Amino acid sequence: MERFHFERLLSTRLRRRNLLVSAGALTGIVLASQWPSRRVVAQPRFSDYPFKLGVASGDPLPDSIVLWTRLAPEPLTGNGGMPGVNVPVQWQLATDPNMRNVVLRGTAMATPELAHSIRVVLGGLKSAQWYWYQFKVGNEVSPIGRTRTAPALGTPTNQLNFAFASCQMYEHGYFTAYKYMAQENLDLVVHLGDYIYEYGPNEYQSEAGNIRVHNSPEIISLDDYRNRYALYKTDPDLQAAHAAFPWSVTWDDHEVENNYANLIPEENQSQQEFTQRRANAYQAYYEHMPLRSFALPNGPNMQLYRRLAFGNLADFHILDTRQYRSDQPCDDNLQPRCPGALEPSQTMMGSEQEQWLFQGLDNSNARWNVIAQQTMMAQYDFDARPGTEVFNMDQWDGYVAARDRLLDFIQQRQPSNPVVITGDIHSNWVHDLKADFDNPASPTVATEFVGTSITSDFPTAFIEPVTAALPDNPHTKFFDGAFRGYVRCHLTRERWQSDYRVVSTILDPNATISTLASFVVENGQPGAEQL
Repeated sequence: MERFHFERLLSTRLRRRNLLVSAGALTGIVLASQWPSRRVVAQPRFSDYPFKLGVASGDPLPDSIVLWTRLAPEPLTGNGGMPGVNVPVQWQLATDPNMRNVVLRGTAMATPELAHSIRVVLGGLKSAQWYWYQFKVGNEVSPIGRTRTAPALGTPTNQLNFAFASCQMYEHGYFTAYKYMAQENLDLVVHLGDYIYEYGPNEYQSEAGNIRVHNSPEIISLDDYRNRYALYKTDPDLQAAHAAFPWSVTWDDHEVENNYANLIPEENQSQQEFTQRRANAYQAYYEHMPLRSFALPNGPNMQLYRRLAFGNLADFHILDTRQYRSDQPCDDNLQPRCPGALEPSQTMMGSEQEQWLFQGLDNSNARWNVIAQQTMMAQYDFDARPGTEVFNMDQWDGYVAARDRLLDFIQQRQPSNPVVITGDIHSNWVHDLKADFDNPASPTVATEFVGTSITSDFPTAFIEPVTAALPDNPHTKFFDGAFRGYVRCHLTRERWQSDYRVVSTILDPNATISTLASFVVENGQPGAEQL
């Protein structure tokens, strides 16, 4: 595939001859129908350019894609600087980057109830096809985005290129990794959580010192969360990566609050206060992501786990390990295991999602089964001293029975080539997932690739003790805590290759990028080997 020139995605005002027509069949969902009495302004006037948050697409199916934007001429003002009226937004979809061969066009309604965000769910598209899209409102046009549908279900598919990323703390550094990601040859980006951070200015300090600043105290209200997403989405490199490829997203904890579990907060909040906070956070997440309409939140609840298929090559099982999990045992954090970590009732996914995952793995006919989730699944004893053990209770090590159920199921039912992709821990790892982590001779049943953060800090002081513990964790093939970046994955019928792409620094927007390490998994042989 010809590389898409990401510089196009950074422009904010495009040529006026690329305007959308005002008529056309309405395709997809128009959420304004829920509020039919709201006044509609057909020719709005804006205080500034309304597409400051860019464009995005997501969750590709063989015949369908989601297009997203949000009208926000003043992005950091809660309502985005928009009046409390419905605004029609025109869109068009073309098969060329100059938007000359338009194949679909229509109008969707931006409503104040959803912060004037737009999602257009298009159907009837060709499979495995690149498309370009653009929005228009009044006399203003958006940047042009590019997207791609998935191959048809079950059809022979020889390769897939995707990248996964997580943990982009705005204050800690520049999102330069996304500038380079936008130049990659990818079909999909998977974001594994911590898209935003909830802290107030400089509450979470990086070791090198924060170089940007959050725009408010710790976020609680709906306007707070909207403003924080808007701050992050003004970053031009993040916008470029969104506009270059379709994304499939899931959350971790910082989209609400650090280390929350289900309706249990980390901080001292009442149940009622935290339930409302979670509802605010979930709504803002939906408003700012290219998600399908089934994910529309119902108060503090939101359907996020879902499945995507890419021909007969890969099935993506995208998990939500925050909304339904049990409270972290043993007082959370790094601790020796207490009996609570081994309790059979401890759940990471909740029983319904767990059974959904098992059923999906059991029914999959794909060559590769990708389990996209948040916290490190492999066991890791962080204490190298003899006779002592320390585990991270927020990871699957605090949910041992739930992990055993999953790995036992994989060992017994043997879905084809299960590979877990993980974020959260701000460092790069590769693990063989064992039937029994305490017995190095036990079978390897799956592989786990853990990607570092885009910017979020991993303190230098942690690197030496983690490295010292590697010999006590022989299933761990690789660890690096020094670099930030993303993981690029190339799948064929016979091999999976993960390239750990890292930037030289997050303190300079002109940083360079390189491949730190590459690992492969061969078809039918769980476990990774370094190239």
